[in-house]
Amino acid sequence: MILLEQSIIELKSLEESLNELSVSLDIDTLKIQIGELEEKMMEPEFWDNQDEAQKILQTSKRLKDKILSFEKLYSDWEELGLLAEMGIEEKDSSVEKEVSKGINELIEAIDKLKIETLLSGEFDKNNAILSIHSGAGGLDAQDWAEMLLRMYTRWSEKKGYSLKTLDILPDTEAGIKSVTILIQGENAYGYLKSEKGVHRIVRISPFDPSGKRHTSFASVDVMPELDDNIDIDINPADLKIDTYRASGAGGQHVNKTESAVRITHIPTGVVVQCQNERSQHSNKNTAMKMLIAKLIELKEIEQMERIDDLKGDYSQIAWGSQIRSYVFHPYNLVKDHRTNAEIGNVSAVMDGELDSFIDEYLKQRNM
Repeated sequence: MILLEQSIIELKSLEESLNELSVSLDIDTLKIQIGELEEKMMEPEFWDNQDEAQKILQTSKRLKDKILSFEKLYSDWEELGLLAEMGIEEKDSSVEKEVSKGINELIEAIDKLKIETLLSGEFDKNNAILSIHSGAGGLDAQDWAEMLLRMYTRWSEKKGYSLKTLDILPDTEAGIKSVTILIQGENAYGYLKSEKGVHRIVRISPFDPSGKRHTSFASVDVMPELDDNIDIDINPADLKIDTYRASGAGGQHVNKTESAVRITHIPTGVVVQCQNERSQHSNKNTAMKMLIAKLIELKEIEQMERIDDLKGDYSQIAWGSQIRSYVFHPYNLVKDHRTNAEIGNVSAVMDGELDSFIDEYLKQRNM
């Protein structure tokens, strides 16, 4: 019975966590917002604008899902409390394992929902456009870039997100020089914005016959995929648009026509490119959306610099500012240098186990 009594104490503590979570989610306000959206859905002209109607439906579903997630947590908490109390009253120790397991699952679910409440940025709910560029290290760096692509692919699959390659520049010898992918799923950008920066690998090089340890680098950039109705003023004279033949897979048509598009924003030096679609027009539209997202991000960084110049603790992400190290030799360790989060199982991380790093980053940013 001692274990069940301890479980009652744990559940009491979890009640406080649930109350805090309710305040963070602001359940009452969410219900008001859902009511307002449902009133719009009842208007006769609701379906006149199909795109706007879909956005309203998606927003309503997202808000309802948040409420349902919280209500399920609260229901599970009540049921575990009743089960523990009945076990004590009936002196039935057979329910101890079930209660203990339920509490552990509840703690995990509460922590997960808490992390989601930290995704409050304007574009956090959006899809993410993630680019990887190999850096110093030659073939090792290109191989490392390909390993990172696999890591983010595995992470996306675990999240139930879909992934689409927008641009890729493979090397004839090994690995990839650069790749840009679109990761589609709710909060993809909110989570993956934590991955922006330089990633370092330390390992015995598979390309060095002498078996020496090598250090290589790759940079990761992340930006949100923006809605079509988001626009900023861009002077066409500031753009340099080039077309070229796609270098990746895609069949004869892709490789024989100059359907790939590269756009350079001359004032900022920002370069974006897309070669995924057969149509040059489609590639240009996608590249323009990427450019707009990048320019909006630069404006936000510029504003942050103005604010943080006063605080003196802002570090702009640039080449050489490594955010995470992946050590394969002489020991196994992945360490995030911003949060000091560590995992001793490199293989698990490379298989997409990134949530602990992402969660720690989000917690630190919201402290």
